[in-house]
Amino acid sequence: MTVNFGPSTWTHIHTDSKNDVRIPCAITTGGTFNHKAGGHLILWDFKLILEFPPGATILLPSALIRHSNLPVAVGETRISVTQYTAGGVRRWLEYGGRTEDEFCMQDPEGFTRAWAKRRENYKEGISLFCTLEELNLHAV
Repeated sequence: MTVNFGPSTWTHIHTDSKNDVRIPCAITTGGTFNHKAGGHLILWDFKLILEFPPGATILLPSALIRHSNLPVAVGETRISVTQYTAGGVRRWLEYGGRTEDEFCMQDPEGFTRAWAKRRENYKEGISLFCTLEELNLHAV
């Protein structure tokens, strides 16, 4: 978890490349600011700018989607809390509680298979999300 205490937290366009691509992170914003005028969340790959008022939370595959947010006005306060899973934690579990070096030395064939699978993990992450067509099927 990362807490940005502000007083005016904002980010440049980025992805969180060390996060696990298969697990969305939760981003929560807080503070006292006019969410109509600043603090917007930008999802660059979707060409979306979203109002992101204090107290709002979004689940976002931050390792896959380029994102940023806009600054707030002078004198306003914006903080954020981001919860995520580091990719290294998941790999350690998948490697049987071993570091990458230990896994490679103790089981070279298994390590080669795991490394090949690792290059495809983003596909697993993407497959967990609904398509617009699937969402429309379940719309009330």
